[in-house]
Amino acid sequence: MAPIASTLALGAGCYWGTEKFIINDFQKIHPGSIVDAKVGFMSAKENAKANPSYEQVCTGKTGHVEVLNIKLRPNSDDDSADGTTDPEIFESLIRFFFMFHDPTTLNRQGNDSGSQYASVIFYSDEAQRKIATRVKKELQDGIDRRKVTTYENPTVETEINDYTEFFPARDSHQNYLGKNPSGYCNHRIRLRDWPKL
Repeated sequence: MAPIASTLALGAGCYWGTEKFIINDFQKIHPGSIVDAKVGFMSAKENAKANPSYEQVCTGKTGHVEVLNIKLRPNSDDDSADGTTDPEIFESLIRFFFMFHDPTTLNRQGNDSGSQYASVIFYSDEAQRKIATRVKKELQDGIDRRKVTTYENPTVETEINDYTEFFPARDSHQNYLGKNPSGYCNHRIRLRDWPKL
C-alpha cells in the first residue's frame, strides 16, 4: 500500500472523550502512532466563522464540529513537507473511531445534541477518503447483516469531508480528561471486534 497523508481530524461527539480514547486507548494498540493531537473545531462549510470560541460553537450555529486534530507518525523515509504515514495505521484508526462512539445517531452522542457533535472524518487526501469510505461501508454492511447490533440506529450517519482549517480550542480544554479524570465523558467501547463479512 502506498503512503498517505498523515494529518486528519475526527469528530465523534464531545472532543474530550474523542481525545481520551484516541490518545490513550488507540495508542495501546499502536504505540507511538500519534505525534501530535489537539482538540478544537473544524467546519465543512465554506466561509465558516474563523477562530470560533467554544461558546459560539456550542450554539450549533457556526457550522463547526468539535474535533480531534491528529498528526500520525510519519514514515521514516518520508522527507516531504506535509508528511505521509502508513495506510494500515490510518485504517486501524478509522476502525477504532467507529468503535468508541455511536455513528448512527445523527448530530448526537448520548446527552450531547447538535451539529457540533456530528460524527465526521475530515480527510487530507484521496487515499484517506477511499479508506474512510470503505471502512464506513464495511460497518454499514455489518449492521445490515446483523453482525453489529450495538448501535442505536440502523444507518451509519458519519460524514466524510475534506480537511479544512483547524481552530484549536482553549488550553484548558486540551487533555481535559487527563487533568480532570472524573470529568464528563459519554464515550465507551461499543464495538469490540470489527465485523467479519
